[in-house]
Amino acid sequence: MFRLRPAGRRWPFATRAALCMGVPVLAGWAASDVTAGLMATIGAFTALYGSERPYLNRAVYLAVIAISFAVAVTLGVWAAELPLMIVPTVVLISMVATFLCNALRVGPPGAYMFALACAAGTAMPVGHLTLLQIGLLVFGGGVFAWLAHMAGAFVSPRGPERAAVAAAARAVARFVETADTPGADSARHNAALAMHESWTVLVTHQPARPRPDGTLSRLRAINRELNLIFVSIINAAAGPSLSIVAERARSLAAQAMDASADMEHTDPGHVPLGHYGFLESLKGNLRPWSPPLLVAARVGIATFIAGVIGAVLDLERAYWTMAAAVLMLHQGLDWVRSLQRGVERMSGTMVGLILAGAILAIHPEGLWLVLTLMLIQFTIEMTVIRNYALAVVFITTAALTIAAGGHPVPDVGHMLWVRGTDTFIGCVIGLAVLVMTTPRTAAVRIPQELVNTLAAVRTVLDLTAGGDVTHGAARQARRDLQHRTIVLLQAYEAAVGATPWHRDAAERAWPAVVAAQRLAYRVLATCWSLENAQAGAAPEMARTLFGPDGRENAGHALAILSRAIHAGARPAPLSPVPEFLSTEMQNLHGSLVYAGERPVE
Repeated sequence: MFRLRPAGRRWPFATRAALCMGVPVLAGWAASDVTAGLMATIGAFTALYGSERPYLNRAVYLAVIAISFAVAVTLGVWAAELPLMIVPTVVLISMVATFLCNALRVGPPGAYMFALACAAGTAMPVGHLTLLQIGLLVFGGGVFAWLAHMAGAFVSPRGPERAAVAAAARAVARFVETADTPGADSARHNAALAMHESWTVLVTHQPARPRPDGTLSRLRAINRELNLIFVSIINAAAGPSLSIVAERARSLAAQAMDASADMEHTDPGHVPLGHYGFLESLKGNLRPWSPPLLVAARVGIATFIAGVIGAVLDLERAYWTMAAAVLMLHQGLDWVRSLQRGVERMSGTMVGLILAGAILAIHPEGLWLVLTLMLIQFTIEMTVIRNYALAVVFITTAALTIAAGGHPVPDVGHMLWVRGTDTFIGCVIGLAVLVMTTPRTAAVRIPQELVNTLAAVRTVLDLTAGGDVTHGAARQARRDLQHRTIVLLQAYEAAVGATPWHRDAAERAWPAVVAAQRLAYRVLATCWSLENAQAGAAPEMARTLFGPDGRENAGHALAILSRAIHAGARPAPLSPVPEFLSTEMQNLHGSLVYAGERPVE
């Protein structure tokens, strides 16, 4: 709570968010309807999404976000006319937004803003506006945010792609620098994740047939070289000086940001697939007990309870209670991080109420209101990554200022008391629902994800044994294995951050998680080595690596390990496996004595 974290270059993003907040209010003031302008600021929250996406993909993405805000607010205002529909409507919007934002990897602020928009719509003083006018106002705020977000395309059309590749290069350089140190596993995963994200920007978020402007092809070539550096470190073939390799990675970061040389082309077969697309992500998460569905169910339960309590206690602005409950749960954080988020939210809210009270008492109007909201929004975006509790001070101030609708507040003290009470109730409900819906053993996902990772390893090895790692099925298998390594670590982090009485099994599984990740990265590194082999040499190289029975022996060994993980017991001895897999296989075999409820004696 008391530490400022690094946040990078935030002022351009913060300036854009402030502008998008202020212009709708300025337009409302010019039209003598500040309330309408404040309504449009909800659509302006579109500016908070999609900053890392390429501009063409961002255009569609932000349009959907803007429309979603308009629909959420309109439904909230409609529900306010039918009191019995308020809670079901907010619950439905919260659950749908939570599932989609988690399944489709919509980054912060995620589902919370959509739930807040709908909930706030149930209490807004907009009786002079029709539902159509309300929807158009919110959409208008979203359109302005869309224009502000897309303006960068005129300055640096490939700016997001360059930034993603540069970030991957810096992560690879850090991995090289930490090789053979205790921090190597973490640095390796961060580098792999950064490269996966950069390939997502360079492939998944691009059209099926991107415009051959040279820049995209050159960035893909740089990213490919980063992969080869990553592979050389895993294969211990980087040479005597790691500092030279790290410097090369950092120079690639500089090249990615240099627009003076963009005429290199890459072989399409050497471009890996990025993250799952829209349909694949939905299909993969629309299955029983998937994390996004579980998080959406928790949000639905908490929001319903918060709404009912608000109605029973006759809270004046019960939507704050429901929004606070959503905030606690919508990201699917574990118990430790959720508890921290709750403490930060409450402490920040208490201080924010004092600042909000001062602003509401002054009651800025006209241009002063515009400048006040812009300054608050700018401060929020400058502090939200550095320190969430500090940002909540200004988030609370902005929410109360907007909720006042530009009108004087007759009893500021009462409004602040109600806000504090509602926030406290909502946070407590969210945390209580998280505890009650946490599985009996929070680490139950780890064994399943270990098995899933080994199954993905086997699929890749079956295809790799033939030496062809660039055709469609092989590229998909490699993408799936990369995805499984990420999900495996996420499962561990969720379990180890659970309540103390659920944490022991997860901590005992850590050696197996690390060993499985090392095995996965070894297999992926082998694929990159085969891909980089001279034309026609890959099949012979694969035969040398696997030997006559290597594929079958590796599959048999993986089956033994998977059965042991299912049983939570010591695995049977492994049969001989290809030499390039031997160390990682044996390490995983040895680590599984910790996978059960207690170490095997």
